[in-house]
Amino acid sequence: MLNKARNALEQNRPLVLSALILFTLGMVWLVVVTVDRESLVATWAAIADDPPRIALVLGCFASAFALRAIAWRGLVPGLSFSQAFGALHVSLGGNHILPLRLGEPLRILSVVRRTSVAASTATASTLTLRAADIVSLVILGFVAGLGRFVDTWVLGPLLIVGIAVVGFGVWWLRRLPGTRRPGPMTLILTFGAWGLESVVVWQVALLGGLAISFMEAILVTAAAVVAQIVAIAPGGFGTYEAGGVAALAFLGHPLEVALAIVLTAHAIKTAYSLVTGLIGALVPEPGLFGRFRIPPQTAPTAGDEPPQDPGPVVFFLPAHNEGGRVGPVVHRIPEQVEGHRVVKMVIDDGSTDDTAAEASEAGADVVSLSPNRGLGGAVRVGMAKALEHDPAAVVFCDADGEYAPEELVRLVTPILTGSADYVVGSRFGGEIDRMLPHRRLGNRVLTFLLSWVARRRVGDGQSGYRAFSSQAAAAAEIAHDYNYAQVITLDLLQKGFRYREVPISYTFRSGGDSFVRLGRYLRAVLPAVWREINDRVPPTASVASVLDDMGGEGTSGLRPNPVVDAT
Repeated sequence: MLNKARNALEQNRPLVLSALILFTLGMVWLVVVTVDRESLVATWAAIADDPPRIALVLGCFASAFALRAIAWRGLVPGLSFSQAFGALHVSLGGNHILPLRLGEPLRILSVVRRTSVAASTATASTLTLRAADIVSLVILGFVAGLGRFVDTWVLGPLLIVGIAVVGFGVWWLRRLPGTRRPGPMTLILTFGAWGLESVVVWQVALLGGLAISFMEAILVTAAAVVAQIVAIAPGGFGTYEAGGVAALAFLGHPLEVALAIVLTAHAIKTAYSLVTGLIGALVPEPGLFGRFRIPPQTAPTAGDEPPQDPGPVVFFLPAHNEGGRVGPVVHRIPEQVEGHRVVKMVIDDGSTDDTAAEASEAGADVVSLSPNRGLGGAVRVGMAKALEHDPAAVVFCDADGEYAPEELVRLVTPILTGSADYVVGSRFGGEIDRMLPHRRLGNRVLTFLLSWVARRRVGDGQSGYRAFSSQAAAAAEIAHDYNYAQVITLDLLQKGFRYREVPISYTFRSGGDSFVRLGRYLRAVLPAVWREINDRVPPTASVASVLDDMGGEGTSGLRPNPVVDAT
């Protein structure tokens, strides 16, 4: 049955959307031609003149959802108040954007995606509480006099259905672990929420010149929300106004003025819903769309003793079509540093020029990749190959001469002395011979964003000169082949490795073309950063996994000073 309905909806989607748009436009037209503009302007002027009262109104409206969040926690103790409060506002915002109250499932989605609460638990508790909302609203409406102008044959079945759904929800909750059945406190909190929500209509009416009592405000709220149950337009626009105006007219107020009051109250609720719905989707962490910052870090997990490994320092250069530049860079790499032999390596990433031959002639071991894998892929292979040497440290920098290999000692000393696990050479902390203005600005902006995401100060988030302890190199994961800069930093910080920056010198490349294109860079890097923060790095992205693939298709393997055929 559900599949047939879904298929019918899919087949008639243009017709359904057209009908919804026409209905919404019709409601807008009806409101425009009916509302008393003078009353509407006067009401808004009174609101503008009394900010404290509106702040109180918004506070009461927010408190209504705080009570609902407490009630939800009463049924699901494992659900935090902040996540319950956020999910309620996500649903509220969704209902004011989507037609047919399609924001309701977002409440369940928010909890399931952001917490460990099971979908069945979230659904059962939501169903129970929404039914309790209807029951308490109808009862409050009866007490306030709703039955005097709404036929019992409308409210009676609604009350019966609500009670039946509450009963079903209680039965369902009893079958689920980690849940509680609703009790008297659930109803008290639900009644209280509707009372606080009625403050909006009450105070707006007083500001608009209608002297209604609090009980009459409850009556108007009940009528408007009951009508909104069959909402068609986003936010129940039209049906909410119809119910609220009917209640005020029953109380003896002019239709045009009543519409201005109800329209203003609905506008305030809508503005609140849209703003807090967006906030609720982002806060608390993790947000509905995942985390945007790494979790707060505790003390680093790596040890603080200097490495006892007498192994070499492996210095590799990822290179693509760097003929004429890679040879001089290899020659400049020191033969030893702090008593450790330096192994020179070049990862030739599918070059079509003489990069491999030039690097080999300069004394580097060459690993040839075919086809081109991208900078991130080349770094991943380089790290894995370096680990085969049981190194005391692993270092890499760009092969185009922008970074000074002679400054190797600056990067490896913190690692060899045991004061850091991951060291980045900071161009902005050292000397920059030349950097194009737009690149300087871009680097600053991206570094600022990386600092925010990482919850710590980062001075140069895109530096191409980095060093790693052997443990950090083995643990590093690079989520994509295009680049590595941000994701490797976030990855190692989340794993508890100690981060440090040292000043370095930087010279703008003397020739060749940079691979960085802003649009492509952002399209590749931003999703990778999001995956890194949300633990969705593909399992094949780890350096350790590359060790299992060495010598496979497209990799020539490691040979001392080879002249490589990269095909």
